[in-house]
Amino acid sequence: MSSVFDPPAPTGTQRNPLPTAVLAERLRAAVAGRVHSPGEDGYRRSTAGFNAAVEHEAAAVVVAADSADIAAAVRVATETGYRVAVQATGHGAAPTPEDSILIDTALLDAVSIDREQRTATVGAGVRWQQVLDAAAPFGLAGLAGASTGVGVVGYTLGGGLGPIARTYGFAADHVTAMEVVTADATLRRVTPDTEPELFGVLLGGGAAFGIVTRMTFRLFPIRTLYAGGLTYRIEDAPSVLRAWRNWIATAPESVTSSAAILNLPPLPEIPEPLRGATVLHLRYAHVGDPAEGAALLAPLRPVAAPLLDTIAEMPYTALASIHNDPTDPMPALDRGTLLRELPDAAIDALLAVASGSPAGMTEIRVFSGAIAQESLSPTTIAGRQAAFQLFTVGVLAPPIAALVPAALAAVTAALAPWSLEAATPNFGLDPRDGSTDTLAAWTPAQRERLAAARRRYDPSGVFAPAARWRLPEH
Repeated sequence: MSSVFDPPAPTGTQRNPLPTAVLAERLRAAVAGRVHSPGEDGYRRSTAGFNAAVEHEAAAVVVAADSADIAAAVRVATETGYRVAVQATGHGAAPTPEDSILIDTALLDAVSIDREQRTATVGAGVRWQQVLDAAAPFGLAGLAGASTGVGVVGYTLGGGLGPIARTYGFAADHVTAMEVVTADATLRRVTPDTEPELFGVLLGGGAAFGIVTRMTFRLFPIRTLYAGGLTYRIEDAPSVLRAWRNWIATAPESVTSSAAILNLPPLPEIPEPLRGATVLHLRYAHVGDPAEGAALLAPLRPVAAPLLDTIAEMPYTALASIHNDPTDPMPALDRGTLLRELPDAAIDALLAVASGSPAGMTEIRVFSGAIAQESLSPTTIAGRQAAFQLFTVGVLAPPIAALVPAALAAVTAALAPWSLEAATPNFGLDPRDGSTDTLAAWTPAQRERLAAARRRYDPSGVFAPAARWRLPEH
């Protein structure tokens, strides 16, 4: 299968990699950081990301000490016939094939806050909680995702859709500069003014065009949120979801909300009455005065009595408590799709297939407010035209591991009548199945822009294994 994203036949070094022992020697001579070969403890540590189901087969791992190491590793890769992948935290990792070098950016973990400019500059290994903690003393906040253990750079390159996205849009909308190593092993400073084409395709297209070693982005004057969650019995879900859908359609942009069906395991650390139960969890975040946030939420409260209510004023540094996503690595599989609408029939179909399913979580996020507005910067973010996003994930652990793939497929199939038949890079495209449905989330003009950038910046497909959305191979 081919597409506009297929790189043309290489014009330089053909892909006939040298033996791995020779590769390791070349890399150790070129970089200051550590180099690990398969079978070594360091290799296992560097390839072990958050998603434990992703298995890397890279010929070598380079633990980069700085941006120069990344440029040197890319240069060695092109000289020896290898390709390049990159990993920071491994939340959205694609498996690295054996003809590739995996660059581990975890040591690039510096965070700098510019209070006057209201910006943060971070290295490629920085996680969002580091940014939140560093910015909080200045009364500033970054547009982190629901899980603040996720890496800043990878999250942002995929768009970056967080718990206050209806207020400020995608995280990628607020990037001001990047330091990038391109396939020619050149370290570039990329801004909307200096290199608008590369800047735009990286923000939305991700690591298919280069490795971002440092990123600068805007911060916002936020100290607290009125936020948390309402957890309902699944029997109340039909009425609550209908009321929520109608309510969010008129909510101001200060409010961001999502709804998730949770099939919780019977583990002792899960409190009663949630242990082993299927529940509906409404997530809520209001930027602004807590009293106003409470008033805006008030129309939903009479619909049903929640089992748990955690909505209150909270420090922005506690952002992750809204969704309360798992923090420990686990083997997982995910799927998703963008929706053009969510009528009653779609809600009924969703509840019928997701309740009691091996799909541990099935979430609906709202695409409106600032999410739907085009950025002033030249980004290539997919999916702004959607009304909602469906995302479902299951844990690949006994006794349900074998049941998870079919369960996730059933969820997306049930919502197919209302789907745009597209998924965004950060949500719902699992790179292990070779799917290309993410391409449909971009407009035709965006796809052509991305294709042209691939031909210009990486004509030999050096970064093909680095993309969350998989490029079809020749």
